[in-house]
Amino acid sequence: MKRLSIYLMFALMLASVCSCTSFDELNTDPDATTKVSPEMIATNLILNITTPSTAKSFFNSSFMMKYMAWGEGAATYQYNKFGRSGFGSYYKLISAQKMVELAKDYNQEAYIGLAKFVEAYKMYYLTMEVGDIPYSDALKGEEGGIKPIYDTQKEVMLRILNSLEESYANFSKAKDFDGDPMMGGNIEKWKKTVTALQLKVLLNLSLKVSDPDLNVKGRFADIVANSLLMESNDDNFQVVFSAKKGQRYPTYKDDFNYSQYPMLSVTLIDVLKKFKDYRMFYYAEPAVAKINNGISGDSWDAYIGVNPSAPNSDIMEIYGNKEFCNINLRYKEKPEGEPFITLGYAEQNFILAEAALRGWISGSADTYYKKGIEASMRFIADNTADEYCHNHKITDEYIVDYLNSPEIQLTQGRDNGLEMLMTQRYLAGFLHFPWDAYYDHRRTGWPEMPMNEETNQNEVKTQFPKRWMYPQSELDYNSDNVKEAIQRQYGGEDNHNALMWILEE
Repeated sequence: MKRLSIYLMFALMLASVCSCTSFDELNTDPDATTKVSPEMIATNLILNITTPSTAKSFFNSSFMMKYMAWGEGAATYQYNKFGRSGFGSYYKLISAQKMVELAKDYNQEAYIGLAKFVEAYKMYYLTMEVGDIPYSDALKGEEGGIKPIYDTQKEVMLRILNSLEESYANFSKAKDFDGDPMMGGNIEKWKKTVTALQLKVLLNLSLKVSDPDLNVKGRFADIVANSLLMESNDDNFQVVFSAKKGQRYPTYKDDFNYSQYPMLSVTLIDVLKKFKDYRMFYYAEPAVAKINNGISGDSWDAYIGVNPSAPNSDIMEIYGNKEFCNINLRYKEKPEGEPFITLGYAEQNFILAEAALRGWISGSADTYYKKGIEASMRFIADNTADEYCHNHKITDEYIVDYLNSPEIQLTQGRDNGLEMLMTQRYLAGFLHFPWDAYYDHRRTGWPEMPMNEETNQNEVKTQFPKRWMYPQSELDYNSDNVKEAIQRQYGGEDNHNALMWILEE
């Protein structure tokens, strides 16, 4: 109980600090920062789930999903090496509880809705990492429950879905609230954000569609029919950066010391070139070696993809010869970069397209699919100055031509169109939605990723890892319960290649 009290005190102090330093419009009187309010905690919670990692870790999920290789040396995720998860999410949920308590006389429905959303978000991504987690028995430290039992992943998913349903209902009864740096506390936008997460969670239960308790197909169709959906990129749940220190894009040149090392992959560059996709010119810089050989930076031939599964010695040689594409200068030279999307309109359309392909909803998979592509392209064009597109500006006319191109039609993909759909979702996810592309690939097998048994650092050389292992702290301080969960799920062996429940067919 003493340890949890310390955690609570730390979380509240952090909420005060973050709310005063992250965004100008949320600055508070420094003489009043010791007084904790629900708005202050709300700010900290929202920034915690939306702000991307910084430094090299910003690219970790990009390494795993083969968007890029790394020119400094071997990156662990590039070669599929997983470690252990962390359970720091629970500390934030203690703050969410306190936020609701403090809001008892002040628009409490909004803060309850936010608390349930944050809870569902945190628990969803945590269970996606490891499998079973503490949930129903968690956050009971003040009641003496410092060693929580583990719920099954099915129980966790049911609680997540119920929490999101309740969150939507709470927001529906609330009015706009203070302390939201993303959407200004706009209740209608928050309802759309909740819907977006609900649909994402349900889609990741696609292998459990026959489970009557989950009722995946029925829940999905009901949400689409009766809840608010995102209608444009204006509804994106995203961080918008600024030119002020502490608010700048993660790879901005004055803050980022690794800008020379990203090496974009064949999985990204070659596919974009195959489709004559102008997004390549917004994502990448031409290879210096090609420019030195007299090839123009606006030529498709100036762009080279690197095989990220190649031996590191080969990668280092390519890096030394400058035969690779770095990320576009817009990510380095503009402190605002582009907004960082956590849940977005393009992604929602790809989710709806997959649901339509699976027969969960009656809408046109092709229509949703093309709306997703268009939203991705418009987001990029709207957030990039023309000087960074290498003379290949994405225009209305280009988008129409691209969407009519035979090469990108759903019918060109295998697996009843799922291959092409997941490929386009992958292309749209570059430097957004951390780890979602990995979870999509883990679930569907698409898009195809380079696999090299000689360089693969996973224990099973013929496959990618399926999960992270449980935190060492749980083995040290909650060993009986975590070991019971490991035995129940994985036959007593906590490893990177066992299938968690959502992946079992």
